[in-house]
Amino acid sequence: MSAGSPPPVTTGHYLRVAPEVRLHYASCGEPGAPLMLFLHGFPEFWYAWRALLPAFGERFHAVAPDLRGYNLSDKPADVRAYRAPALVADIDALVRGLGHERCVLVAHDWGGAVAWSYAIAHPERIAKLVILNAPHPVPFARALAADPAQQAASQYMNWLRRPDSEEALARDGFARLDAFFLRPGGATWFHGEVRDAYHAAWAQPGAIAGGVNFYRASPLYPPAGDDPGAARLALDEADFVVRARTLVIWGDGDTALLPVLLDGLDRLVPDLRIVRLADATHWLVHEQPQRIAREIAEFVDDAA
Repeated sequence: MSAGSPPPVTTGHYLRVAPEVRLHYASCGEPGAPLMLFLHGFPEFWYAWRALLPAFGERFHAVAPDLRGYNLSDKPADVRAYRAPALVADIDALVRGLGHERCVLVAHDWGGAVAWSYAIAHPERIAKLVILNAPHPVPFARALAADPAQQAASQYMNWLRRPDSEEALARDGFARLDAFFLRPGGATWFHGEVRDAYHAAWAQPGAIAGGVNFYRASPLYPPAGDDPGAARLALDEADFVVRARTLVIWGDGDTALLPVLLDGLDRLVPDLRIVRLADATHWLVHEQPQRIAREIAEFVDDAA
């Protein structure tokens, strides 16, 4: 590596995290450095973090797995294998399997849902927590149960929970999956080799089913007909407090996860910093990777 050039990102690494699951991951930096772990959302894979891995690989062992069910990681067929305890156990096994006791955890969308749960269950593992457009479970459950705007914005979740959703998503060259990125208003970043990389990941056998199984396994979804969805949950805030120092970066243009999901978050996350980006959407890490990297670096460097 020449002086001043970023460290390379390498792929093809695997770690067994459960008897039936090996996770594939991309890596950047020295394995002996402090761990910074990046968790992607739906319908993505490790590649969502391709710009951030080299940004932090000089100082950290920057690692981005494909979550179970995605791309090159194993894909259990049983929907119950995608419940929160299994997802949390994957991340804990990955951290420990990489030789670490703690990590800086950076996560978006479904990866953020897993990260919130991991930070609640294993506060001793979190050096710092960074969440990008992923709601904490308590305000999300509250909004899904009682906020009409968020209920409407989340109706796509009920569509994804349908038994035939993966077949519909695969049709016409993944047109419906492309639409997740292209609506509203189009996405200037989703074209050419980026689009080709996503299509290759979605074409992995079982990958689309694995992604939608996260939705099928979750109790957090809006009401549908006689099904009350998240309204049946009774969550005690005291059981969901996050003790880690936390940065939440939120693209206000997110049409699926609305800013109401930030209301009351400071009660659940006492050491909280929120950065809101008025000119970003749900896909902020693609739209503004340099800004996201800068915000994360400032937060990680802040010892206060």
